[in-house]
Amino acid sequence: MSNRLRLKACCLAFLLWLSITQVAFPASALGAGATTSVHIIKYAADGVTVVDEKTVDYEWMEDNLEVHGDGETHYYHQGPVFQGDPWDPDETQNLKDKGAVKGTAVKDLCDLVGGMSEGDEVMLVAVDNWHTKFAYANVYEPPEVQGIMALCWFNGRDSEEGERYGAGYPANNAYSSALQIVFMSDQTNPEGNHVFGNTDMKSALPQEKYQYFFEGEYPSTNGLSGKWISEIRIYSGGIPANEGMLAAPDAHESGSPVPWPPLVLGSAGIALVGLYFYMRKKTK
Repeated sequence: MSNRLRLKACCLAFLLWLSITQVAFPASALGAGATTSVHIIKYAADGVTVVDEKTVDYEWMEDNLEVHGDGETHYYHQGPVFQGDPWDPDETQNLKDKGAVKGTAVKDLCDLVGGMSEGDEVMLVAVDNWHTKFAYANVYEPPEVQGIMALCWFNGRDSEEGERYGAGYPANNAYSSALQIVFMSDQTNPEGNHVFGNTDMKSALPQEKYQYFFEGEYPSTNGLSGKWISEIRIYSGGIPANEGMLAAPDAHESGSPVPWPPLVLGSAGIALVGLYFYMRKKTK
């Protein structure tokens, strides 16, 4: 086996272990926690001039905008599927329970500053600089398999397995992952769960917006469910080519809401990074 293949196999094994064990990373590991408000900005075509901006907290959202979710129905995204078809059309493998959430449509928040038009893009940015981007259609005309793209601020019932988020409104000891992106699909899988699955992503999003678990392999809609969202940016005519670097210079570009492992896995994570760069040097 070549050194390059050994490196890839090592990294894949580690990431597989991480997924199976579903390590829960405390907010304190990132120096971040639940957010209670979101700053919405609309930029002109130059990507710099501010057309309008507004900041609203979750209490204002609940009182003034349509509420999506009933606090009883659980919604799911899907993690990577390592056996069989990674797109898993039945949407039954490695589901990520986001809880019985309530939230506000990203569309309604965009409308507070003039809304989006065809050709515009929106970027959602978290306090730890993670970010993700969506086209107009996925915000304003979501297909049924996708459902409403919501920014969630309440969890009526915590997840039944996997990562725990806490119940209630945003707080480190209550709904600790708020404000969180959740796709509220109306369609259910064979088990009756509301799932925005990997095949749904393939149907609903343009290919360049697909999220993957590892280097273009193993699709995962869980990578779209970012937490601690603090900012929504609308770019008239699309996001400038250099905006991704400006928005999140320290972000992990996989799109995963899970932090880069070495930051929270101590010596094991540091060892993995050291091995990665050592093997990379050997392959050059």
